[in-house]
Amino acid sequence: MKISDLESESSGACLLLLLPEDVFGVISRFLSPNDIFNLSLSCKSLCDLVDSEKIWLVQCEVVKVLPLYEILQWRIGISSYKALCRFLVEVMKPLVGIWVHQNPELGNVVYVMPGFLSVVGCRIIPQEVGPLGIEEGRVMWSPVFEIICCFDGSTGFFLHGRDRDGSCLYPGFVMGIEKSCNVLLLEVEPRREKNLCSEIESALLGKKEVRFSFCKLAFSDRRKLLDLVTGRVGLTVPELSNGKLFQRSKDDKAMLLERRTMLLKMHKFGGNWDHMNLEDELCSIPIQVDINDMWKNLGYDDENQIQGTQRKSFSKYFRSRMKHILGRSSSSKNTSSSSEIKRLNLQSFLSSGDSVGLSIKASKTKLSSYRGWPNMHETHFALYKLPIKNPVDSQEYAGLWGGTFGWPPGKCTEDKPGKALFLLMLTYEKSQVDSERLLIGTKILEGTHYVMHPNGSAMFVVNIDSPTFELFPFDTNGEDFEQSYTGEGIAKGYGFRYPGYKPGSLFITSKGLLMFVWKETKVVLTLQRLNLEELLKKGLFVPPLPPSLNFTYLTKSHTNVFASGRKT
Repeated sequence: MKISDLESESSGACLLLLLPEDVFGVISRFLSPNDIFNLSLSCKSLCDLVDSEKIWLVQCEVVKVLPLYEILQWRIGISSYKALCRFLVEVMKPLVGIWVHQNPELGNVVYVMPGFLSVVGCRIIPQEVGPLGIEEGRVMWSPVFEIICCFDGSTGFFLHGRDRDGSCLYPGFVMGIEKSCNVLLLEVEPRREKNLCSEIESALLGKKEVRFSFCKLAFSDRRKLLDLVTGRVGLTVPELSNGKLFQRSKDDKAMLLERRTMLLKMHKFGGNWDHMNLEDELCSIPIQVDINDMWKNLGYDDENQIQGTQRKSFSKYFRSRMKHILGRSSSSKNTSSSSEIKRLNLQSFLSSGDSVGLSIKASKTKLSSYRGWPNMHETHFALYKLPIKNPVDSQEYAGLWGGTFGWPPGKCTEDKPGKALFLLMLTYEKSQVDSERLLIGTKILEGTHYVMHPNGSAMFVVNIDSPTFELFPFDTNGEDFEQSYTGEGIAKGYGFRYPGYKPGSLFITSKGLLMFVWKETKVVLTLQRLNLEELLKKGLFVPPLPPSLNFTYLTKSHTNVFASGRKT
């Protein structure tokens, strides 16, 4: 058939419309969700074709963050595969992975993974490995946050934490997730109830909303705001929700659907959720706190000041700063004290809304790093994403590894029934002297009760371009050793960037085990690749810390805060 005949037969319609839906589905596997969306805008006739369930089911697979059987199971709780794909692309794909903070040195590794129609952030608890080993034992974890996929593909945020009565959920807003995000921020967000009168007034007066960033507030104010808001919006976690975040078997599906419905109601109705249906209209937003109440709790009780704050605070701040700038050289009387500036900053921040609520924001920031470990702000409620390198031909050992000290692996004694779990990120770098490849094992978690070298320290560095024929110094325990490399491992010394190192060798077996052996002490660190998602699904739930501490524990500590008798 000629092209002209096809065009005549289709009466000018797009040629793609003549393709069978299954054939177009195969073609769509070579397109991204964004390509499909743009295709629908290019021609009205294509809207129905590209909006079909089959096409968007294919696109959900193309995103490659969920296996097909989970995509099919998630569809029952959402309006369409198109809505599900929106959640997978805009929320899940940017967030899934390992997030860290330097403090505490023993317990701030958060793995973000799929829940059930949700994304869940799980803190891996510093712990010991029992006689069953890492894969057969139950790895302990604690929930940090959840982002729920609503029926239409929109999102709802919950921070996990606890108060005196037990575990709680703290609802909030998702304020944006950049596709290449590397910083995850917990903040307080001012929100304004829009109405027609205020919009007309702003338009007539030419007003432009000026927002003062939460991260620019003094640390004490940020901590105080987070504590005040979480203290007002917290909801007690029902038994149904406690620790049951993942689907382990087919029987869990009904329970997880019930839990998700409960979370959506909690997010919409707050403490009255148990008596409401999702179809009920919402008169107010219970997950926000009134600004006037915030001022009173912050210690500003003067009624006139509270009423005038929203209109005058920014102009006061501006006049104060101008006096400060113009009067610096001639007079010291006009300069503002640091306490006044802090107060004006807080006024400027809160005056941009009628109420405030919790928020989470994922952004892309230029970060410096040292041997793959990001340099972090120690006073920001933030987590930083660690890039995970997939193994390739020239970097076959890159990625996440876990292990313990000792040989053979998993062997325990009566004196030492458990061994500290270590998580290491293995990366490659070029040496500065001769440009040879170095394999660096960076520690991101240590399961001891006290640590000398913080997270981000290199446990070992070996020259991967200079293999040796050194023999493993112990009984092989049935392992077939394939290769060895010389290097050095962390030993004496102190701190993060200047630890001491001693000579050692890295041995590799045919089963994929890595063993670093210090030559002088004959101490062995045995490592294996880990699938954190599967380990956490069958792991052991541990109650979280109080809310703002649970996101990022900013008190510098070299001790395990999750150990018995832990401090909060």
